[in-house]
Amino acid sequence: MTENAQQQPSAPSTELPTQYAPADVEGPLYERWVDKGYFAADAKSDKPAYTIVIPPPNVTGSLHLGHAFQHTLMDALTRRKRMQGYESLWLPGMDHAGIATQNKVEQQLAEEGKSRHDLGREEFVDRVWQWKEEYGGKILGQMRRLGDGVDWDRERFTMDEGLSKAVQTIFKKLYDDELIYRAERIINWCPRCLTAISDIEVEYQEDDGELVSIKYGEGDETLVVATTRAETMLGDTAVAVHPDDERYKHLVGKRIKLPLTDRAIPVVADSHVDPEFGTGAVKVTPAHDPNDFAIGQRHGLESITVMDERAVITAHGPFQGLDRFEARSAIVAALRSQGRIVAEKRPYVHSVGHCSRCKTTIEPRLSMQWWVKVGPLAKAAGDAVRDGRVSIHPEDMSKRYFDWVDNMHDWCISRQLWWGHRIPVWYGPEGEVVCVGPDEEPPGGEGWKQDTDVLDTWFSSGLWPFSTLGWPEQTEDLRKFYPTDVLLTGHDIIFFWVARMMMFGLYAMDGEVPFRTIALTGLVRDERGKKMSKSFGNVVDPLDWMDKYGSDAVRFTLARGANPGTDVPIGEEWVQASRNFANKIWNATRFALMNGATVDGPLPAPEKLSATDRWILSRLNKTVAQVDAFYEDFQFAKLSDALFHFAWDEVFDWYVELSKTTFQAGGEAAEVSQRVLGEVLDVTLKLLHPIVPFVTDTLWTTLTGGESVVVAEWPQDSGFRDDAAEREIETLQSVITEVRRFRADQGLQPGQRVPARLSLDGTALAPHEAAIRQLLRLQPEGDAFTATATLPVAGAEVALDLSGTIDVAAERKRLAKDLAAAEKEKAQATAKLGNEAFLAKAPDNVVDKIRTRLTKAEEDITRIQSQLDRLPQQ
Repeated sequence: MTENAQQQPSAPSTELPTQYAPADVEGPLYERWVDKGYFAADAKSDKPAYTIVIPPPNVTGSLHLGHAFQHTLMDALTRRKRMQGYESLWLPGMDHAGIATQNKVEQQLAEEGKSRHDLGREEFVDRVWQWKEEYGGKILGQMRRLGDGVDWDRERFTMDEGLSKAVQTIFKKLYDDELIYRAERIINWCPRCLTAISDIEVEYQEDDGELVSIKYGEGDETLVVATTRAETMLGDTAVAVHPDDERYKHLVGKRIKLPLTDRAIPVVADSHVDPEFGTGAVKVTPAHDPNDFAIGQRHGLESITVMDERAVITAHGPFQGLDRFEARSAIVAALRSQGRIVAEKRPYVHSVGHCSRCKTTIEPRLSMQWWVKVGPLAKAAGDAVRDGRVSIHPEDMSKRYFDWVDNMHDWCISRQLWWGHRIPVWYGPEGEVVCVGPDEEPPGGEGWKQDTDVLDTWFSSGLWPFSTLGWPEQTEDLRKFYPTDVLLTGHDIIFFWVARMMMFGLYAMDGEVPFRTIALTGLVRDERGKKMSKSFGNVVDPLDWMDKYGSDAVRFTLARGANPGTDVPIGEEWVQASRNFANKIWNATRFALMNGATVDGPLPAPEKLSATDRWILSRLNKTVAQVDAFYEDFQFAKLSDALFHFAWDEVFDWYVELSKTTFQAGGEAAEVSQRVLGEVLDVTLKLLHPIVPFVTDTLWTTLTGGESVVVAEWPQDSGFRDDAAEREIETLQSVITEVRRFRADQGLQPGQRVPARLSLDGTALAPHEAAIRQLLRLQPEGDAFTATATLPVAGAEVALDLSGTIDVAAERKRLAKDLAAAEKEKAQATAKLGNEAFLAKAPDNVVDKIRTRLTKAEEDITRIQSQLDRLPQQ
């Protein structure tokens, strides 16, 4: 009574090993899936397409928990869609990671006593390719370990021939449309990586610095400026004040002496200056600060560069050759000796930008770079979400997206590296500038040179959704699989990657969106919610957990924590619990097979089913509907939790246990339950498969004899419901649960048999007497039966004879002692909460703890008193 179509099965097996050993199963099973071509998508297929392109990991990287987390969710989406009859493409690939990869090879060269300049550009790039072939792509093998169902035949690399052509094509198109230009502006410069980096690759942190107030000028024409970067004063070309600041109006237009130099600089009036901040006067260094550069542009100020690419002072004088931080101390000391230091504050905590890759302090630097004019591109990216062509899940993340695209600055896309897509622009001997497309020949002749910079790595990855499908060629893949369906990625790279793919996709594909849905996840944290970091010592290698517990356990743990847009805490004990769940699935299926569970033939008609059978089929269909709804809303945590509780609680703990008496009795009822159990397991394994693929495929093929659950048909809700059966079994569960609780309270062992009289006549529980007796270890009443305890439950009555099973006097004495302790605890807590002086002084968390103690003590008193009342009277 689920719409659960079957493949043509071979003869199912009834044998499974006694224990599930993931290490023996996962590797060979994954290779079988790949060899069978289950993950290969067919562009010629008539099936509807479903496409996800993998966020390309760096070629230098290895699998971390963040990768494992997102890959698990993407794999679940594509596996389910494949089972639903879609032509599912999950496209893999890697990013060339310009800075990180070049650094790796330069480190390798350094160990040989060489630098890239010893090799020259062409030989160095060849060396990087060699490194990539030998060491790069480690993560691809690790993806197999996780079970990623990607189409390996379509694997791409951002520097491969096709993607390189796409990069050159879009650069030329943007250049011709005047959306790419070259200009000298302030950029973020990393003195270690020796390249420009974009605004969003700068990480800001609170650093201990210094704030030094310096007197500029002489005599009556002086003012005081404050700075955290005293070394930049060597490049000052003005002091700025607000036009309405009466304190400095007499100085505007005059020139004052710049300390430690032989230069005089003007005082300019600029509305950018906040007269309420500090002294209301600011030093202006156009070549070393973005705000100062803007002031300099407005007032025609000279831009003087005083540091080289390694942040070493180049200005002539006593500080030339010093590192910027050495120069800072030396300059302050020199100013102090001249009596020009008005105030010094140390430490002065302020926000400082650092390179996201090497953590070096960023140096704002005036430099000639290539830029993308993002205005029209960013507007289109915002409009696509606003008009509903692209949806963002969860919806409240849309604000972060709009905050970025609506306020985006032009994007610096040139990098001073050798590894990457070289900018396709040539400069001629007479100042000519020619941008060359992929099918064009670069200009020849003496004196022509290509630009030495390469493009930002994010430029090429911004083309990923369409370049990987063959653009700029109009390929079958592009026609079939574009636009893609879902971009699933972390909320932390909305700015790095998501917005840029939107801009380039809409631009290159004539307004067609690159993906229909952006599903944003949180970040993986440790079990205390703390960010994972090597410095904290809490970084986990997911491969270690896979080796120890199996890939399914890691996947299920990650999926069960995946609430949209929120961070995911994870600890090893949770992975252990997921391993236990995989074992539970294995053991329950093994029991079912040993007891004749089958998928052969149609399900019996409802009138031939017991209430227990109708209950589990009703719950099964509701679970199918619930899981489908959660998938459509990207609620991975909720769907995993629903499957966990349905499988463990309802199928394994209740239905399997309730069916044991039926199986033991044999006959037609047993045959019916065998078919129902087969159906329930068949559907449950299919529902679980996208999250835990290895154990489910092993069990499903054993149960059904089918080829593989990977290509089985996804179950559908048939609409079958039986609310009456659900109420009946809920009543049965309440009786069994209540009596079990009473037994435990009386100190009876779980397997200890107790004589009992069941009064079930006239209730829905009457047909279940055999199951009640078996599950509760209740033996029939004998001639000497004496009811020492009677439990009225759900309209029925369970009378127990506990004489001879427990020492009543000893038990009464033990409970009396526990009752006295609970009453004492209650009295102490009540006294403290009644003390006004204590409540006035005690912290809220202390008071809350005492209230909790009081509540628990009251609950204990009620529970213990109930146990005493139920004991037989002596």
